[in-house]
Amino acid sequence: MDIDAVLFDFSGTVFRLEDDRTWAHELVGDDGTPFDVAAKAEVMRRMTAPVEQFMTFDAVGQHAWDNRDLDPALHRHAYLEVLRGSDVPEAKAIRLYERLTDPLAWTPYPDTGTVLRSLAAQGIPIGIVSNIAYDIRPAFAKHGWTDFIGSMTLSFEIGAIKPNPQIFRDATDRLGVTPDRVLMIGDSAEADGGATALGARFALVDPLPTIDRPRALIDALAEHGIRTAD
Repeated sequence: MDIDAVLFDFSGTVFRLEDDRTWAHELVGDDGTPFDVAAKAEVMRRMTAPVEQFMTFDAVGQHAWDNRDLDPALHRHAYLEVLRGSDVPEAKAIRLYERLTDPLAWTPYPDTGTVLRSLAAQGIPIGIVSNIAYDIRPAFAKHGWTDFIGSMTLSFEIGAIKPNPQIFRDATDRLGVTPDRVLMIGDSAEADGGATALGARFALVDPLPTIDRPRALIDALAEHGIRTAD
């Protein structure tokens, strides 16, 4: 095995913002009509997709969108605009945004705990590299996984967003490893695949609902020679 450390994206990779029955109270139109299944799925996608722009903004909104993962205020502005543009009423858009930015509202993929524990047991350092404008550490603490994470590189804290090599370099420097002996796992070839510019390997996973993706992380590691106790 020639992998000295593994980096993971957050959203759509190790955790996912999931729709559950409580969202039904928020995903309704001005007239009280609930969003249908397809409309709900689209709103959720717009809230969590890594790079795609879903609407045309004015100049202020475009600036907020382009820099959303560097500043909490710009993040809020951009996503409230997206929710309004998705026909979510103002009050409900605010509540949905609060859920988006609550790390305790996110659901881990079924194999997240397994791979974190297994990598840590093997002495393989783990880093989280995320384009995000709020602190996601509580999501890991909730499940008792804090001690497994060797570095937490969040775009709003370091002033760089994927695929900028700087964000990956920050993670590898924190872990004390060279990029060419690192595996980056994420759900975006465009953003997470930026690690390859430094010589890192990259494995793509599909940001499916957690129930539909029980072992993608395990399989990605296995493809690169790292076995887990699944």
